[in-house]
Amino acid sequence: MSQPLLSESQRRAFERDGVLVIPGFYDIEKDILPIQRSIYDIIGLVLDKYRVAVERAPFSAETFDSGFQALIATNRAYGSEVYDAVKQIPAFVRLVAHPGHDLLLRELRGTESIPGVAAGGYGIRIDNPGEDRFRAHWHQEYPAQLRSLDGLVYWSPLLAVSEEMGPVRFCLGSHHLGPIPVTSQNEGGRSAAYALVLHQEAERIAPFGQIAPLTRPGDLVVVDFLVLHASGYNRAQRSRWSMQLRYFNFSEPTGRAHGWKGSYAAGVDFRTVHPELFIVQEGE
Repeated sequence: MSQPLLSESQRRAFERDGVLVIPGFYDIEKDILPIQRSIYDIIGLVLDKYRVAVERAPFSAETFDSGFQALIATNRAYGSEVYDAVKQIPAFVRLVAHPGHDLLLRELRGTESIPGVAAGGYGIRIDNPGEDRFRAHWHQEYPAQLRSLDGLVYWSPLLAVSEEMGPVRFCLGSHHLGPIPVTSQNEGGRSAAYALVLHQEAERIAPFGQIAPLTRPGDLVVVDFLVLHASGYNRAQRSRWSMQLRYFNFSEPTGRAHGWKGSYAAGVDFRTVHPELFIVQEGE
């Protein structure tokens, strides 16, 4: 029988807080460097395609995104091309199915759990400096993902996250509230999952202590689908690169009842699955 990945104190902390930081979970050489190398190569291809002249640093774990700031300064759409491409890197797709992810879900949710990967629920996020339109408001993962009420986000940075880069903020213990009603706010061109906001947001987050972990490549942050969290504000001179993967438990009754449907990324409007969790604003 293999050794457990987590200690009993870690399991208790996750049950209490809904968030757990696991330093050095991934192997840098085997798991992370191949992803960074491919990102470096893809940025190079896009720079060359659009003839953006920039002197790039030689590849290393610290310089994998060299040239990206020059690329988006030339044309923001060029960065979108990179964003769509990097989620198709084979080394990243292999990481999505890392055997440790199954084991973590079973250790945290019980050996009878049946792990599933949320299709369309994994990618590499790029949070650019000063670009607040795409930062996530306070939210729970479930409305944007569905699949199952019992789900975990596996979040891991591709560079060292500083305070200036705006680390993700978490409300400790907020998953004990259960699913929170949401409403829609379409300001700033937001749509679909980006337009969902918590109903009575200030009142929801006020009771909870918050953390914003500073993490490094190889670290893993495990987040319950029902924990309230929000993107930080990137005020650095460099984009914040991070990986997000979502796993869920096939055995959970709500997910079984709606057939493990996905949400907006799967072409499903959350409101049709859970009308009781959507508050209609006046005038809608």
